[in-house]
Amino acid sequence: MSKRAAIVWFRRDLRLHDNEALNDAMKQGDEILPVYIFDPREWRGTLPLTGLSKIGPHRARFILESVADLRRNLRERGADLIVRTGHPEDILPELSRQCQASWVFCNRERTKEELEVQNAVEQSLWAIGREVYYSRGKLLYYTSDLPFPITQTPDTFTQFRKETERLTPVRDPLPTPSRIPPPAGTGIEPSDLPTLADFGMVAPEPEERSAIDWHGGETAGLDRLVYYLFDSQAVSTYKETRNGLIGSDYSTKFSAWLAQGCLSPKQIYAEVKAYEAKNGANESTYWVIFELLWRDFFRLMGKKHGDLIFRKRGFRDTEELPDWSKDSGLLQRWIEGQTGTPFVDASMREIARTGFMSNRSRQNVASYLVKDLKVDWRMGAEYFEHMLVDYDVTSNWCNWQYVAGVGTDPREDRYFNILSQAERYDPKGEYVRLWCPVLSEAPDEYVHHPEEMSDAEQSACGLRIGANYPNPLVRSSQYRNKPSSTPTGGRRGRGRRSRKTA
Repeated sequence: MSKRAAIVWFRRDLRLHDNEALNDAMKQGDEILPVYIFDPREWRGTLPLTGLSKIGPHRARFILESVADLRRNLRERGADLIVRTGHPEDILPELSRQCQASWVFCNRERTKEELEVQNAVEQSLWAIGREVYYSRGKLLYYTSDLPFPITQTPDTFTQFRKETERLTPVRDPLPTPSRIPPPAGTGIEPSDLPTLADFGMVAPEPEERSAIDWHGGETAGLDRLVYYLFDSQAVSTYKETRNGLIGSDYSTKFSAWLAQGCLSPKQIYAEVKAYEAKNGANESTYWVIFELLWRDFFRLMGKKHGDLIFRKRGFRDTEELPDWSKDSGLLQRWIEGQTGTPFVDASMREIARTGFMSNRSRQNVASYLVKDLKVDWRMGAEYFEHMLVDYDVTSNWCNWQYVAGVGTDPREDRYFNILSQAERYDPKGEYVRLWCPVLSEAPDEYVHHPEEMSDAEQSACGLRIGANYPNPLVRSSQYRNKPSSTPTGGRRGRGRRSRKTA
């Protein structure tokens, strides 16, 4: 009796633990061919408003490391990872012919470009009598366990949480296979992994100020999970430290591994529950799970509303939009950290050099671009898509909509007063001085509004506004006359929160 072969097409699920597509394939097939494809439409594509590449060097390096780690983990279990560069709808049918696989298993994606690729793959496989089986691998909850169909998902997070948190179970993560049997005698070569240079990218320079030394892959992600929960027990104070700006442990930093599927949200949930069983539950352990609920909510918004998450007016159909511009000069000053507002500049310099910034910084720089500079929010969302090491489609675009007042936030006038935020979350200017060293000698009372120093005071600390630090696009006096419409903790009440992943 001949053995049945199945292809597992890895996408943003670069792990072996809790991988439903892999688990389904091993139930159906006797032999497994794992495949990863670098699609040039993504790896060489550009974004429509800014012209930036879809994937910048920080995330590209992280993905390459993650694919390499996946290959190592597969080889330890007897299989290998077949790596190709090209269009999946061309490559997968050819591989299925070569290994005589009847099925391709993959975890389903739901946003526009990914759906277009899925549909093309499905059509090309059907044309030769092969089938695609889709699995779920992104959410904490299974959609079939939710108390409502996706089309009736509540449009506010508070209502979503109330309807799911106490009623919807979180299933146990699926185990990691001990052995994965590969097809024999196919002649299929695994191929070398491409490099950053193959995609026209230069590796980012090491940055000693980085909040964390990112390393892609399931192995590093699981190590981080164990470290944050059990080795350092930093999880016990997450609620108090989550608005931090400097260092590795003020937040979980799980986001990049979640975004590429190196960590499963169900695995995080299970480990948090294990920590609570051993050490006791508190508000901080709950808030890590709370972050995962926000992540599910945004993914369900993407499933429910489709392309509306990318639309300028978002979910708003009848209301007049603000007069946002596409001023490339203002956008560039923001990107380069040359706005003259130190808290914004420090944050933008951090993301440029590391691919990351804190949640607190993300909210502030987004509000500054949209509400103070009045630049089209989609241009900021595109820059984050290009630059972030932890870019996640729905989390990124739904959060930018939230700040712009065209998304799920019931408060359309949400506004972050940059000066008051800086003074609250960076009271001594340590973060600003770290990333804007020209301000390192500025007195504490002026570090967030250095343009208000006299010429003599500037000279005393080696500063010259308009020469070695830019004149502000928005003067600090404007913030003093404009109160924030955002609670000091962001959306941080029991059912109100701020952004993305943990």
